Amino acid sequence: MDKQISRRPSADTSLLPENLHPLLKKIYASRGIVDAGQLMHTAKQMHSPSELMGLDVACELLFKAIQINKRIIVVGDFDADGATSTALMMDALRLLGSTNHDFLVPNRFEFGYGLTPEISEVAVKEKGAEVIVTVDNGISCIAGVAKAKELGCTVIVTDHHLPGNALPNADAIVNPNQVGCSFPSKALAGVGVAFYLMLALRQTMRKHNWFAEKAIAEPNLATLLDLVALGTVADVVSLDHNNRILVAQGLKRIRAGATRPGMQALIEVAAKNQQRLVASDFGFGIGPRLNAAGRLDDMALGIHCLLSNDIHQARQMASELDDLNKTRREIEQGMQFEAEKVMQHVNLAADNLPSALALFQDDWHQGVIGIVAGRLKEKFHRPAIVFASGNGDEIKGSARSIPGLHIRDLLEHIDSQQPGLILKFGGHAMAAGLSINKKDLPLFQRLLNDTAEKWLSADMLQNKILSDGELTKDAVNLDFAQLLRDSGPWGQNFSEPVFDNTFRLIQQRIVGGKHLKMVVDFDGLAIDAIAFNVDVSQWPDSQCEWVHLAYKLDINEFRGKQTVQLLVDYLQPA
Repeated sequence: MDKQISRRPSADTSLLPENLHPLLKKIYASRGIVDAGQLMHTAKQMHSPSELMGLDVACELLFKAIQINKRIIVVGDFDADGATSTALMMDALRLLGSTNHDFLVPNRFEFGYGLTPEISEVAVKEKGAEVIVTVDNGISCIAGVAKAKELGCTVIVTDHHLPGNALPNADAIVNPNQVGCSFPSKALAGVGVAFYLMLALRQTMRKHNWFAEKAIAEPNLATLLDLVALGTVADVVSLDHNNRILVAQGLKRIRAGATRPGMQALIEVAAKNQQRLVASDFGFGIGPRLNAAGRLDDMALGIHCLLSNDIHQARQMASELDDLNKTRREIEQGMQFEAEKVMQHVNLAADNLPSALALFQDDWHQGVIGIVAGRLKEKFHRPAIVFASGNGDEIKGSARSIPGLHIRDLLEHIDSQQPGLILKFGGHAMAAGLSINKKDLPLFQRLLNDTAEKWLSADMLQNKILSDGELTKDAVNLDFAQLLRDSGPWGQNFSEPVFDNTFRLIQQRIVGGKHLKMVVDFDGLAIDAIAFNVDVSQWPDSQCEWVHLAYKLDINEFRGKQTVQLLVDYLQPA
């Protein structure tokens, strides 16, 4: 559907440093920055681990387990947040002196998400678990935790997803979103929660003189921040101040070369410049390659890549991940085409779109339904749920939402109105997963649309691009583009600056089959611009002389030469 370019309202900049570029001050203020402290990204400004509820108990349990060499099994999730969380725990436990730990990540096609009863059995009977630590999952795994306890395991749940009405009977729960937790940043990713647990465990060990008694060098856990940065951005959690610190610190280490071989190999295979890496490279380059393992195969490959100490071995695994990602793209493109054909078949024009979309086909692949849901959400600006066949009569869905509609809350509302319709669900504001019986899909579609229609206003259904205004000619240069790049990290709810101007078109041509390469005239200055995935039935347009662009100011590097280019988010004839 058509987008609307809307200018961000101005905000008070009076308390921001006077030496900031005037436009940058406006950009920061419009994103809620009210004082200079919010612009500082030093580790000292991180929230204290002591504010996280449940950490003390979890640390004492883990420390005792390490003291007597109990078998610790880390149970992760099969996405990038879960993979980085798992790798972080494996590395940190080793650095802290554990010699008896391993990990287990459920195969999504065989076991599904989280600590299920079946995975608890595998952890205990095949992996020998005496202590299970979940990362990026567990808060909704009531039956799985109960099974692990029944099998004699100590269970520590670390998670960031929203809890339901009932909590699992774990020995300790660390989750900033659990009731009663005063931790100020509710936006921590799973890898952030795991990092805080390891910081607190080191403090517990220090208190008990563990490092001195064992003659172990107290580890610098900042070496784990590359993983924290990747998982935080890839999971698309809100980049509040605390998360921006974690991401900025991780990026700083990576750019300086202080990163693991697996990260280096993933950066190389994604064709990114390690010394100039930015947060968006995690989201669009590195994260998808890591995610591909969990979507199509086994996330253990991604975790082993992150844990590898051998650059040659890491490069081989990164190459395998890159191949999986290419396959994922092909499957996704086919599914997206089929989904859009379904939309055309039911004749949903822009003026009669339902308030929410729920689509299913028997041959759609479980591993990429979340990506397709995201693509449909972007195309139609509606909450979208895409289902694929699960076990037996079940179908599994992945949901993506638009700003203003909390998708997990919507699912919880449907569940309360029609108990038993949704077999299980979980997630957060912008993304969720669920299972229903195939026969119940029509009823679910009706309730989904009815609820979304009540919860969404007409304004919320307008697909708006928020612009930071027009750029002047003197700002379209490498220095200002570099300043913007260095002024992040940018990401979810702290979005990279977008500008809009009207330009005269000098050149326009299609490259790569679906991307529009342009040269535009900016008051006598010829500037390169590129718009990805355009409608090739409309562009290039030989009749179009002037174009209105919403764009990001970017630096293009080619054969060692840097030039300014415009990354176009939206274009329309002017």
